[in-house]
Amino acid sequence: MLSYLWIGANDVDASVAFYDSILLPLGYEKDYSEGVCSYSLPDTVDRLNGPGTVHVGRPFDGGPATAGNGMMPAFRARSRTEVDAIYAAGLAQAGVDEGAPGTRAAYTPNFYVAYLRDPTGNKIAVFFNE
Repeated sequence: MLSYLWIGANDVDASVAFYDSILLPLGYEKDYSEGVCSYSLPDTVDRLNGPGTVHVGRPFDGGPATAGNGMMPAFRARSRTEVDAIYAAGLAQAGVDEGAPGTRAAYTPNFYVAYLRDPTGNKIAVFFNE
């Protein structure tokens, strides 16, 4: 079971604005302290390392954050409409289009997904699977 995910950011404030726009509508709660923003689901007991926790901050080694080739966190939405809204909100907060909302031939017809890049260049998916 995945415990937590750390996403490196060079401009933490810009990245937090981006992740606020996509994670808060999905029901995540936010804790921002000491330059690190942590997002967790309300039923998570361990809010720093519990299942599904997402941290956004500078890399631990002090070097610049770079987009991981092949890494792509995917966040489940509650509807196609929510995927559309989160995609638009992410674009409004310095996100970059990597694939507009819709179905893809490589997946089932019920898998509706949108792809964005965050301000650091990390690829993010938001999906709904009926």
